[in-house]
Amino acid sequence: MNATLNKKVRYRNLGTIDYKQAWDLQEEIFSSIIDRKIYNRNNEDQQKLTENHLLVCQHPHVYTLGKSGDASHLLLNDEGLQKASATYYKINRGGDITYHGPGQLVAYPLLDLDNFFTDIHKYLRLLEEAVILVCADYGVKAGRIDGLTGVWIDFEGQPNPRKICAMGVKSSRWVTMHGIGFNINTDLSYFGNIVPCGIQDKAVTSLAKEVGHELIMEEVEQALVKHMAELFEMEIEYQD
Repeated sequence: MNATLNKKVRYRNLGTIDYKQAWDLQEEIFSSIIDRKIYNRNNEDQQKLTENHLLVCQHPHVYTLGKSGDASHLLLNDEGLQKASATYYKINRGGDITYHGPGQLVAYPLLDLDNFFTDIHKYLRLLEEAVILVCADYGVKAGRIDGLTGVWIDFEGQPNPRKICAMGVKSSRWVTMHGIGFNINTDLSYFGNIVPCGIQDKAVTSLAKEVGHELIMEEVEQALVKHMAELFEMEIEYQD
């Protein structure tokens, strides 16, 4: 563990950004944090703080398949993707297939968990908890379903469980990347082109659908950042 913990997190809103461009930026930051950790391991007398970042954005229509996913869960061929104005990537996070698009709040925490706690299970549960708290802010009761990641509506054995937030992460040397896709004003019809997260018997929803009107993305984003900062005991540093 680092001799000195750094709980400062550099927060940046990337706006609407191509998925591959955001992925490349994540990889760059992820590698730089790991390089710093390797340096610290080899230079115990010259320790340098490792950085933490939180990137928030929206993506144009895109489907991504995690390394453990089933490609047959994408129900479109190349022509179908083109008609839907969507792209498709096989990526290096956990989980199956998911959709990102306009109106969905995407958050990529790139954290050195040595600065917080070295427990991936706890990390995932706190990400879920931040989303659950945002939903509560808007009067929507959300929670977890045993054995499934992400955040759900009607999660307590009701007949119509609906996923409102998908999750998929990668970690190495306790450094994280990828994150969550939280449906806010999302066009849910795009989920009809996949078997979301490989789950065939459950639906998807959005916060706007649950509250009955479109929401201001910036307000939801700030609520999410606030809850993450409190849960992880982060010190947020805003960047342009």
